[in-house]
Amino acid sequence: MNKYETVEKYIASQPSKQSEILQKIRELVKAEMPDAEEAMGYGVASFRLNGKPLLYYAAFKNHIGIYPVPKADGKLADEIKKYQTGKGTMQFILDKPIPYNFIKSLVRARRDENITR
Repeated sequence: MNKYETVEKYIASQPSKQSEILQKIRELVKAEMPDAEEAMGYGVASFRLNGKPLLYYAAFKNHIGIYPVPKADGKLADEIKKYQTGKGTMQFILDKPIPYNFIKSLVRARRDENITR
């Protein structure tokens, strides 16, 4: 059972800076993919599309994590390398500007992967 029953409760439970960033990511995903369903998964906020995991996003003390990393090439792959900290993890450091336009590109790439699976 998840510690938080809803995405709203998860976001509200975070420190103000993390909560604000999570809310912006949430709104960004909803705007890009209105058909995506919100859910809690693995104890963090997530979206599902067509019944499949699309994106997980979580707050930590010093960063925001987004999972999984989409398969990409070209410019998107180069940009992913700047934030990728593990095979399937990207971290956005709280002390640096959050690249929301890049996150939007990640969401689109994950959508495309989700549709072709």
